Amino acid sequence: MESPLGQIFCSGDGRPVDKWVHYIPIYERYLEHLRGSSFKMLEIGVFQGGSLDMWRSYFGDECTLFGVDIDSKTVDRVSPPNQVRIGSQDDPAFLADVVREMGGLDLVLDDGSHVGKHQWSTFETLFPLLSEGGLYIIEDTHTSYWWQYGGGQMRRRTANNLAKQIIDDMHAWYHKRKQITAAKTQIDAMHIHDSIIVIEKRTRGKPRRVLIETR
Repeated sequence: MESPLGQIFCSGDGRPVDKWVHYIPIYERYLEHLRGSSFKMLEIGVFQGGSLDMWRSYFGDECTLFGVDIDSKTVDRVSPPNQVRIGSQDDPAFLADVVREMGGLDLVLDDGSHVGKHQWSTFETLFPLLSEGGLYIIEDTHTSYWWQYGGGQMRRRTANNLAKQIIDDMHAWYHKRKQITAAKTQIDAMHIHDSIIVIEKRTRGKPRRVLIETR
C-alpha cells in the first residue's frame, strides 16, 4: 500500500492495529484534508492502542486524539499526547464528559463494541455534540447481520438500519413519517461503503425549487 496512511498501517511500527485493508483508501478519501491541522478526534474502542498510534502518525502533532474503552488495561496501551478514558460507549453521561474534557468534537470513529444498539445510542449521544462540518464514521457495520452483535435481518437497532433511518429523515421535507434523527436539518451527506458509514454534519435549510424560464 503506497498511500501515506497505507504505509503507516503496514509499517509494523508500534502497537498492533487491526483493520480491514479496504478501509484505508476510504479513510484517506474523507480524512486527508485534516492532516497537519488542529482538530479533535474521538475513537470509540482502543484495543491494543495501535489505531490511535496510526492516527497520530497520519494526522500529526496538532490534533487532539482521545479514545474510550471499557477495558481498564488500555490505559497502559496509549502514550501521550494521545489520551484514553475508561467507560462504556453506551453511557451518554460518560461520553458527554469526555467531549467536554476534549473541548469539542470534530471527528468520531466508532470502532467499539460493534453491537448495534451501542452504535445507535452512541450516535444519538455524540452527533449532537459534533461540530459544524464534522465527520461521524461507523466502522465494521457488517456486524449488523451477525446475531452475536445483536444483528440480523429483523433487528431494528443496527448500524445499517440507522443509515436507512437517516435516509428517511434527510428526506423528511417530502413525507410525514416520524423523524428519529436530526438528519432533516443537520446531515448534509451520508456515504455508504462496504462496512463503513461516513456522515457529514452540516446545517441544511428547507430545499428550494426554482423554475428558470427561457427568454
